[in-house]
Amino acid sequence: MTEGTENSDDVYVPECVDVAEVRGFLHAPSGPSSGSLALTHGAGGNFDAPLLVASADAWSARGFTVLRFDLAFRRRKPSGPPHPSKADADRASIEAAVTYLRRLRSGPILLGGHSYGGRQASMLVAEQPELVDGLILMSYPLHPPGKPEKPRTAHLPQLRTRTMFVHGTKDPFGSPAELSEAIALVPAHTAAIEISGAGHDLSAQKYGVADLVQEEAFKFFDVGSWN
Repeated sequence: MTEGTENSDDVYVPECVDVAEVRGFLHAPSGPSSGSLALTHGAGGNFDAPLLVASADAWSARGFTVLRFDLAFRRRKPSGPPHPSKADADRASIEAAVTYLRRLRSGPILLGGHSYGGRQASMLVAEQPELVDGLILMSYPLHPPGKPEKPRTAHLPQLRTRTMFVHGTKDPFGSPAELSEAIALVPAHTAAIEISGAGHDLSAQKYGVADLVQEEAFKFFDVGSWN
């Protein structure tokens, strides 16, 4: 791991992390850390996905230590989708990232993921509800596009960790109505942020998703009470 620095233009450069099962970048706040956020990507992305970078910047600016990291399948290959037979390795890489953050910082930890990354995170936390203090699922893939008969929601009734969903109204992986039906399966406390006009990628810059999610998440997870 290399230390985060400021370049000649006084722009903060996050730390590079490449240890054991964890590869990514660590964004540290300028002052004391009030909490931590582990953040991962979807099937077609990596830790440099624009949504992850914007989110890491937004959260670290508000006092969080943020790790945006690669899933195991992306560490194995630079491009291409994950294989279903190796999903357990992707979940193990999420657990490794959370463990890394927990050893680095004390205090509450949130776990966020976009699309496939969020799905695997939710499956892991459904099995280990004490792993993190909350989930942020961005563009949860409720089903393959055009195939609502193949839902990806079987584990949601076992999800007992406070969860925030972020979803675009034009997401082909699930409509707002389908998301509402899925959320109703979750016994934990939930919230949903609807991004009007956004598709599956959420177009982070166009809709200001990173700042919006950070603001709403601070309220939903009652971050002000953590200190």
